[in-house]
Amino acid sequence: MTDHMRWGVLGASDFARRWTAPAINEADNAVLAALATRDPAKAAAFAAIAPGLRVHDSYDALLADPGIDAIYIPLPNHLHVAWTIKALEAGKHVLCEKPMAMAEAEFDALIAARDASGKLAAEAFMITHHPQWHRVRELLADGAIGDLAHVDAAFSFDNRDKPGNIRNRSETGGGALRDIGVYIFGCTRFATGAEPETLDAQITWENGVDVTATIQAQFPGFSYAGMVSMRMHLRQEMTFHGTGGILRLTAPFNPGGYGPSEVHLRRGTVHTVEALTEPRQYKLQIEAFGRSVRDGAPYPCPLEFSRGTQAMIDRAFAAGAKA
Repeated sequence: MTDHMRWGVLGASDFARRWTAPAINEADNAVLAALATRDPAKAAAFAAIAPGLRVHDSYDALLADPGIDAIYIPLPNHLHVAWTIKALEAGKHVLCEKPMAMAEAEFDALIAARDASGKLAAEAFMITHHPQWHRVRELLADGAIGDLAHVDAAFSFDNRDKPGNIRNRSETGGGALRDIGVYIFGCTRFATGAEPETLDAQITWENGVDVTATIQAQFPGFSYAGMVSMRMHLRQEMTFHGTGGILRLTAPFNPGGYGPSEVHLRRGTVHTVEALTEPRQYKLQIEAFGRSVRDGAPYPCPLEFSRGTQAMIDRAFAAGAKA
């Protein structure tokens, strides 16, 4: 591998064009070198980001490109596992969008393929690279709010006017829990290092897709209440409530886009706000991935961590089905 990891994007998704492709080119140790798409208009949009981009007319052709070190996969959810394994077998490192799998059991094959290939494979859970979440972990570990007693989590948007969107289609693995449940579950596990002991859920369905879910869980030492919805006004918020204070993130998942990156800490009548000026968590993610490959640095979100988040999603589906 050269000093700059050479990336290929498997599919010209709008998300990749808006967020990950620019982040690859902004990263200090990466370059966007190739794309797989048959759509000339979409290819042109990516080429505007990365002049000289090689465009392949099939996914397999991109995987066979000897000038590519790593593959980024932004395909619909139900295709993630198969194409991640194919890319690993082709000798490429893989960063795959969330959720990486449709069920926890699928991680067996992903981990086996990663280990057999000797390559890095990871879910693109970008918030684990943002300084605000490392600061939250530090504050919780240092007892800044006393003993953690309760966590509130909320993430919502409204896409009812887009019935054809993959998030609103069951056949592509859509639904609120898979699309954004990853965030409210994963960030809680990342910040606390804890796993749920019990979990209950109530789910609202439309056309075979979960559009709203509320989750109640008990972790060791603290309770949890979470909400995700694709039918409510845009909202993002995370609150960690302790015996001696409250820690709140006002833009926990898309800082910069949703709002400024701020960590609010309230203890008694004292309210402090830490404003963090690095909102480009997608860039930080690409750089961390490259360092892990080049230097063997621990990657903040390995497959084993992502498996735990998927286990929570599975448990929420199971509990919601019983309700």
